[in-house]
Amino acid sequence: MTRTVVESKTKTAIIGFDQPFCVIGERINPTGRKKLAAELEAGDFSTVEKDALAQVAAGATVLDVNAGVVYNSNPNPNETEPPLMTKIIELVQGLVDVPLCIDSSVPAALEAGLAACEGRPLLNSVTGEEDRLEAILPLVKKYNVPVVAISNDDTGISEDPEVRFAVAKKIVEHAADYGIPAHDIVVDPLVMPIGAMGTAGLQVFTLVRRLREELGVNTTCGASNISFGLPNRHGINNAFLPMAMGAGMTSAIMNPIALPVKQSEIEAKKAEVAASGIVLPADMDDETFCQLFGLGSTMPRAGKEMEAIRAANFLTNNDPHGGEWIKFNKAPAKPGEEAAGGRGGRAASRRRRRA
Repeated sequence: MTRTVVESKTKTAIIGFDQPFCVIGERINPTGRKKLAAELEAGDFSTVEKDALAQVAAGATVLDVNAGVVYNSNPNPNETEPPLMTKIIELVQGLVDVPLCIDSSVPAALEAGLAACEGRPLLNSVTGEEDRLEAILPLVKKYNVPVVAISNDDTGISEDPEVRFAVAKKIVEHAADYGIPAHDIVVDPLVMPIGAMGTAGLQVFTLVRRLREELGVNTTCGASNISFGLPNRHGINNAFLPMAMGAGMTSAIMNPIALPVKQSEIEAKKAEVAASGIVLPADMDDETFCQLFGLGSTMPRAGKEMEAIRAANFLTNNDPHGGEWIKFNKAPAKPGEEAAGGRGGRAASRRRRRA
């Protein structure tokens, strides 16, 4: 049975057909996040810290780390990205103990991340492009790490699933030439938006089955791509992930967090409640109010996609006796009631020592 092993200094995560689905948290990535990009350029890593802790608390198995900021002061990523990657990885490793996925299009940044990373990270990524194969596969071999293989090549991203399968096969074969085994290749067959291509879901499910049966490799994807541009994206993602798992997909790069309710939403709802004549207790806190009126939570928490994944793990016997499902559905501790000595306490103490 194919198993891809990724490790931190203290923890091992296994991606495999007989393993619980591997959730690779995507939020440490400035792409499309102008505020985070500006913070990183200014040397402010507070959002990175929050996102690292929140994703692990929400159930991420691995954290993806992307340092792809285009600095206003220096637009050359070959100069700026490697030291930033090193800094972020060192910071994240000091906060959480899950394995990391080093994510960059800049080979020097990938190598900087590999040098800084403790354990055995996942490298993201290699493609079927000839220059990319020649740049990345030697790094994979040198550091003995698994790698995400994206199914596009010098011709671009094909809408034909046969072409995407052929690219994946080419990468696996080239990796073998370097002595890299198939179990260290995690193929991303590329998920197309269902809103633009009605067969996108069926294509992925068929591709994943072929990749498992014919190449014997694990698979991953950018899970939210399937719902791009559509309303109620969580509804589509919640259906897509268990279906992809049923087809044999073993991991996904995704956001495990349901983001906190905005204060403006809370105030608007309170005004609506007051206008209806309902009188609330004067000492009711915002978290209780949100729970009572179905707004969500004032704190980051596991999203609905994580609920779907946990249920699918249980239904496929990758959660024996439903222990993780039961744990997932326990009522969360209220603020101030968290158990002492947990990971958050350890992280906080580390930050205090560094201050």
